[in-house]
Amino acid sequence: MADEANRSAFIEIQGRIIETTGKLKQVQTQIRNKETEKKRAYLTLEELKQLSEDTNTYKSIGRTFILEPKTVLMNEQEQKLKDSETAIASLQTSKEYLEKHMEEVENNLRELLQQDPGLARQIMTM
Repeated sequence: MADEANRSAFIEIQGRIIETTGKLKQVQTQIRNKETEKKRAYLTLEELKQLSEDTNTYKSIGRTFILEPKTVLMNEQEQKLKDSETAIASLQTSKEYLEKHMEEVENNLRELLQQDPGLARQIMTM
């Protein structure tokens, strides 16, 4: 009976590890995407700063380009930069939480395997 309980506990912990790993990878991908978006907004903003005020600037909307004042484009890029930084900070918090959760689950698994060495041998033979 205890063997069956340990086996079901192992299966549950294994499921949590897989789920947490998937979420962690997803958050890391989102962080990379936001960092790319932030870098693009920063570089665009730097290029816009170099232009004179009377330069015609255009905004791309799909396959169309619309004449926009330089200040409007700069404000949009600054907003994208701020939004990306906020999103990255939020995602970093999520990542830290998931990493702590993963440590807890791994510790639970270690404790389970130390309590029942027979279960560890059964897992190794699978």
